[in-house]
Order: sequence, then structure tokens, then C-alpha cells
Amino acid sequence: MSEPKLPTVNKNVSKDGRLDIQNPHLTDMDEDVLYHIALSNKTHDLKDMFGDVKFVCFGGSPNRMRAFAEYLVPELKIKIPAGQTLCNIAHGSDRYVLYKVGPVISVSHGMGIPSLSIIFHEIVKLVHHAGCRDVVFFRLGTSGGLGLEPGSVVITDEAVDGLLRPYMDLVILGKVVQHSSQLDPGLQQELLSLANLQKDNYQTLVGKTMCTLDFYEGQARLDGAFCDYTQKDKMAFLNQAYNHGIRNIEMESLCFAAYCHRAGIRGAVICVTLLDRLKGDQITTPHSVMEQWQTRPQKLVVAYIKQKLGIQ
Repeated sequence: MSEPKLPTVNKNVSKDGRLDIQNPHLTDMDEDVLYHIALSNKTHDLKDMFGDVKFVCFGGSPNRMRAFAEYLVPELKIKIPAGQTLCNIAHGSDRYVLYKVGPVISVSHGMGIPSLSIIFHEIVKLVHHAGCRDVVFFRLGTSGGLGLEPGSVVITDEAVDGLLRPYMDLVILGKVVQHSSQLDPGLQQELLSLANLQKDNYQTLVGKTMCTLDFYEGQARLDGAFCDYTQKDKMAFLNQAYNHGIRNIEMESLCFAAYCHRAGIRGAVICVTLLDRLKGDQITTPHSVMEQWQTRPQKLVVAYIKQKLGIQ
């Protein structure tokens, strides 16, 4: 297979920071229905609802993203009117949840590349229709670590696939199209600097992330329903990945990075590790501890948002 042709110039962001979608077919449509979040540019005033959005935070679990939205309220000093509460704006659909807290969207993306791809398309169109400017995207999640103490936080500098390639293959009209999975290095360093300032009692580092299409065999686990390789085979592959600079494994970063790069959006992937895959396959940490660990990427992103908004 030939090497991918990687774009070097963003053509989708205008000089004033607005995201201009390069899909000519959208302009010919009377209505653009964002089906999976139950919104439309005809039935909803998207500019009024979302025009002030500066940050979009994606995470797999609906409950986690609601909890993140609730965490944002006091952190951003948002006042919710008496008698009201946070609302899942996508309540007309049962696929995803979407909350808005001031200039921040908190949205779930489900598990795996296909689920994330769907919501990413619709959030990009939402940002476009709303006329948002200079929006930054984040994926906040969990992962399996490689050679790291569980609870460590990895800021992805490059997402790779199961073949350790830094781009995503997408089959379109019967042909394989390759998209670079480069992420914004400046944003990574800003996040790492904030992590260093917080002096947490856990490690935060920048490293490569392997994104797979499967939780079991695709991640070299021995405990799935099927397994046609040995412990020795598993360890050889995981050590190869570690020597390649990979520090964690999950199932969405490749698509997230490729789509951010394709759209010209500054994006970052920040995941906490729930175990060291060089030492085992199954997660045995108590649920209460994991819940605490899962807030670590959130706290880092909130620190970034507060800094950009000038909130002490």
C-alpha cells in the first residue's frame, strides 16, 4: 500500500476562526438534520444556542459526560437559574448525551471508532452552523497503559493503528483513503505545562497511543472468547509497541486525531490508564478508585479552559 498523502495546509478554518466545512452538498440542502443528537439547523436556532462555544469535550460514557458537565458548573462559575438544572440537549435521541455549560459542550461518543465518527461529524456541523470561532476539541477517556503505573495520564502526541501506522484508513466508495492522525503539538505542551504546575501525585506524560478496532484480540489480550496466540506472542507485540513509543491503548484516538487534522481543529486526547498491560489483561482496581482516576483528564482540561477564560 502506498504512503498516505498528508495535507499540510488547513483549508477549513477561515481567518476569523470560523470552521468552514468543505462539503458543497450541505449548501444545497434545505435542512441539515443532526439526527443522532436530535438537532437541526432549521428547527433550532443553533447560533443562539451554541454560538459562544469555545471548547468541545468528548468522552465515551453518557454518565461520565454528565458528571463532567456538573463538575464544570462551579469550576466555571456558571449560575443555573433557580428551579432549573442541566439539560441533556440531545434527549430526543437515545444515542448520545450533550450538555452545554457556558462556552463548553460535554458530549458522549460511545465506544470505538464507528460511534465516535458519527458524533464527530455532527458536532463539526453543529459548530459550523453555530458560527463558533477558534474551537478546541478534547477527548477525555480511559485506556490501558504500557509500562506505566495505573492512574497515570497520557497526553497523546500521535495516534497509531494496530499496525503502528500514524494514519487512519477509511473505505470510501470502495477505495481506501488515508488520513493523517497528527495532533497539535503546541496544545500538548500547554496541557503538560499545566499538569506540571498542579504537582499531582501521579504521572502525566506525552506519548503515542495505539488505537484498535477491538478490546480483546486487537489489544493482544488473552482473556477474550477467542485467542489464537500465546503469552509469548502477546508480550513480544506489546514490547514492540512500547519500544515504538506507545504508552497507552484505547479505541477512539485514531479517528479523533484524523478528523481533527482533516477539519483543521486543534484537538487533544487525554486518557488515564487503568492498568499496565505489560503486567496483565484484566482490570482489578476497585470501581471507586477508577472513578477517582477518571477525573484526572477532566481536571487537566478544566485547568486549561479556566486559563483561557481567565478564571481563577
